Amino acid sequence: MKGDVVNLKNTTSPFTVCSLVYKNFINVYKCFGVERKIPCYNVHASLDVKVSKTKGSVRLKLKTRLITAFVTVSVLPILLTAIIIFGLSQYQINAIEENYGITGTTYKNFSNSVQVMNSLTEQPYHELKQVASENPSKLADITYLEEINEKLLSKNSYLIVRNNKKIIYIGGDAEQAKQMIYQLPEYGEHDSTSKNGVYYGNAQSLVKQIDFRQADGTQGSAFLVTDVSNVIPEVRQLITDALLAIIIILVVTAALLIFWIYKGVTGPLGKMQKAAKNIKEGNLEFRLEAEADDELGQLCQDFEDMRKRLKTNAEEKLQYDKEGKELISNISHDLKTPVTAIKGYAEGIMDGVADTPEKMEKYIRTIYNKANEMDRLINELTFYSKIDTNRIPYNFSTISVNDYFDDCAEDLSLELESKGIVFGYSNYVEGEQKIIADAEQLKRVINNIVTNSIKYMDKEQGRINLRIKDVGDFIQVELEDNGKGISSKDLPNIFDRFYRTDASRNSSKGGSGIGLSIVKKIVEEHGGKIWATSKEGTGTVMYFVIRKYQEVPINE
Repeated sequence: MKGDVVNLKNTTSPFTVCSLVYKNFINVYKCFGVERKIPCYNVHASLDVKVSKTKGSVRLKLKTRLITAFVTVSVLPILLTAIIIFGLSQYQINAIEENYGITGTTYKNFSNSVQVMNSLTEQPYHELKQVASENPSKLADITYLEEINEKLLSKNSYLIVRNNKKIIYIGGDAEQAKQMIYQLPEYGEHDSTSKNGVYYGNAQSLVKQIDFRQADGTQGSAFLVTDVSNVIPEVRQLITDALLAIIIILVVTAALLIFWIYKGVTGPLGKMQKAAKNIKEGNLEFRLEAEADDELGQLCQDFEDMRKRLKTNAEEKLQYDKEGKELISNISHDLKTPVTAIKGYAEGIMDGVADTPEKMEKYIRTIYNKANEMDRLINELTFYSKIDTNRIPYNFSTISVNDYFDDCAEDLSLELESKGIVFGYSNYVEGEQKIIADAEQLKRVINNIVTNSIKYMDKEQGRINLRIKDVGDFIQVELEDNGKGISSKDLPNIFDRFYRTDASRNSSKGGSGIGLSIVKKIVEEHGGKIWATSKEGTGTVMYFVIRKYQEVPINE
């Protein structure tokens, strides 16, 4: 610290201390992230806004930032004020010692104005004390008294000399001294204790008394009067500098803290504002990344999740719109074919083309079959609309696996036999296994798969096999045909709505393209899963599993 005192002593301005301290203060705030790099917004051609994390950057949470700001604004100004006041005080102490020729001034007596004033006249006091003892006649010499008084005036003091109860010299202002004369102590009253002086509150003066006796026995007293109503300039300057330093500290501290918090908040808010603007304009093709794992970072992440959800919903809506258009196209095509046939055969009857009972019966049967085809198509579309909006009530019940599929196999055998298709049935389930299912909807699953197999059967001798297997916690149903098969590129999409492998829409195939999507929906509502394997030219195998019914024992 002594080295610091020397430097302060030689410094032209006391605010050099403030400058040095605030350089360190700003460096501390750099560590807190005031000057950390601002993330860049990279706007690509697709308006893909991506904010990268600054390499190596660490950002405090908002709560931690506020706590840090509170602690900093509470502690740092006090600490800096103490340091600056210490530096300024040391500077002014050195100035006082140089200007007034006193030594040994400490912070303790520097803070006490009376002690400071007392120190100012200490040297003249000892000089007069010595003169009073060795050569008291000089105290009657006006020239000598003028010399002493000249020194005292620079120290806010003056000299009064009383000899034989008469005032022979007044070195101060006459009006000021006049008030003091009547309060001066008598000879010998304070001489023994007046080294530190006696304070007179009415006159706001500190008085040191020096008694002397002339050669003729005449008694006299010299009084060093110090006006304490005026603070010495150095103390006044210290107070001014200290107040100014405190104001600067508070203003700069508050400004830096506000800037620090502002930079930490405006970055994420700016990103979210840009993201909100993109969303407002209907652009969801951008990406919003959280810069840090704090409250604002979490808000950015929530904003990004919202964007993803909106984008997903928008894509689903576009998909629904596309499927709706496809549905209209499918319906118009699939209804047009039977309607055209019905219209043609009806015109044939009206024009008398069916001129024999056999032709008439053939025309009427064809019209009836086409009407049934239209009815089936409409029912299928209506059912899918209900199942897609969850308006189909499921009647789940416990079903015996063997009994249920034996009945299904019997019905399928009769139906396929009438169509000239060979049917095979194998049940590998042992014991009395049960499933929880809606018997009617499960039958719809099997019928839709079989209908689809019949539709795409291209072999002269068609064949469909039904196999039931026990696979642990599930019952697996397999329906295999020897039809035309499905290509590998079409296989993953066969359960999608309105998807048809026959891109040319051969009217001989018919159908709406939602049969297998209905199957998938029903199986999934049963808690199961459906998939397929196929080989072009060989055939297709459809698999689906239904969970077994298991009784859970209750401990009484």
